Amino acid sequence: MLDEKGRLFGKINIVDLIVLILLVLIVAVVGLKLLGKNGTLPGASGSSAKITYTVQVNGVYPEVYENLREYVEQDGGDQLMASGNMLSGYVVGVMSAPHDNSVSIQSSTGALVLPMADHLLDLTFTIEARVPNRDLNEVGTQEVRIGKSHTVKTTHFELNNGVITDCKWEDVK
Repeated sequence: MLDEKGRLFGKINIVDLIVLILLVLIVAVVGLKLLGKNGTLPGASGSSAKITYTVQVNGVYPEVYENLREYVEQDGGDQLMASGNMLSGYVVGVMSAPHDNSVSIQSSTGALVLPMADHLLDLTFTIEARVPNRDLNEVGTQEVRIGKSHTVKTTHFELNNGVITDCKWEDVK
């Protein structure tokens, strides 16, 4: 198979053949990484969707609520962001309710309820966003699933430890 000059079939050098095989393998691995598990580009599987979900954040100071309301209530809402990048989603509404933060102590004389930081609020945010893949439900770097913890981060504020309480999808063509 090898001639006196070390060429395979008299045409190609064995070292060149090994390099060519390695290049084909590298291209195949990179192609699989880019295409994903199902052989399609990210966001191409499933359909694009508009997602509307609510996030409840408990124990927020009233001053924070008053200051963020002006951004949420502006026309179109406050744009979401993640890792310094703007996302195709907006916080379009916010509602507040008094935060129930009390401790109940049982004693021989009965129950005693002690309020703790009774001036805090529970905020419920309404968020609208477009997701490229309805199957993944990712808004930026966060997955959107009912019951999952969620950080509400916009260009003007960030609140951690929220919980997604509701989610609705609409297919977009």
